[in-house]
Amino acid sequence: MPTLLEQLSTDLADATAAAARSVVAVHARRRIPASGILWRPGIVVATHHTVHKDDDVAVTLPDGTRARGAVAGRDPSTDLCILRLEGEPAGESTPAILAQEPLRVGQLVLAVGRPGTEVTAALGAVSAVGPAWRTWQGGQIDQFVRLDVAVYDGFSGGPLVDGGGRVAGVNTSALARSGALTIPVATVDRVVDHLLAGGRTRRGWLGIGAQAVRLPDAVRRELAEAGREQTQALMLVAIEPGSPVDRAGLMLGDILLTLADAPTEDVTDVLSALGPESVGTTVPAQVLRAGERRIVMITVDEHPGRR
Repeated sequence: MPTLLEQLSTDLADATAAAARSVVAVHARRRIPASGILWRPGIVVATHHTVHKDDDVAVTLPDGTRARGAVAGRDPSTDLCILRLEGEPAGESTPAILAQEPLRVGQLVLAVGRPGTEVTAALGAVSAVGPAWRTWQGGQIDQFVRLDVAVYDGFSGGPLVDGGGRVAGVNTSALARSGALTIPVATVDRVVDHLLAGGRTRRGWLGIGAQAVRLPDAVRRELAEAGREQTQALMLVAIEPGSPVDRAGLMLGDILLTLADAPTEDVTDVLSALGPESVGTTVPAQVLRAGERRIVMITVDEHPGRR
């Protein structure tokens, strides 16, 4: 009988082989290719930061043959890009089998990539998980997943693979300075649906620049008496002419206390309120001006860079 170590080794090799049937190489930048995943028939998921052109993208399939594709949509805020292949992948290529269970701290995982014709893999563990979070560009990620895995050059866009060979998410080095993170399956599926429907994901836009400031003690006491503990808010330091905030009559130096009835203590609080569903809606904002609190109504525009 094989030892436990031999059995574990065999299981990991089998998991890599199973996942490799959906892992491709994407030739869309200089130097070595990046990785991608055949997510659905004819649809490859890659990372936005590794795909430097939109048309005539060469893709190496798991059997070594070449296919051609074109970018069907991008979402820089989640670092995801999807390619539509010409024709159906042949040979041993199959869409990824997706994991349904959330990742857990300490779980053994594999980072799998194809930075060329051959598949490569690295073994490690999930080092941290957390709740949903926003990227610095405002993208919504359904679960925070940090890895203790060597994610080599060319691995971005490749899958994080569980012990059963199922794809648990897409690995990327572009969303955090601290190292590689995984974009979970739920996020990828949602973004793919949005991109296939319209080629982009919509984001709300207010047209402001803001910085966090500490609230005066008197205002903090008033808020506490009203049942809300809030120590800081956002001072408007820039307003785009003709933007939603400009049309609503806000001014430089105004302090944004709440947006859509949620406190705004950090810029990420504003980004959280500006998801795709916010575009075109009118939301209340509580503003502090010259020590006086007032409510203004703001109609959210679509981000001009996403139209």
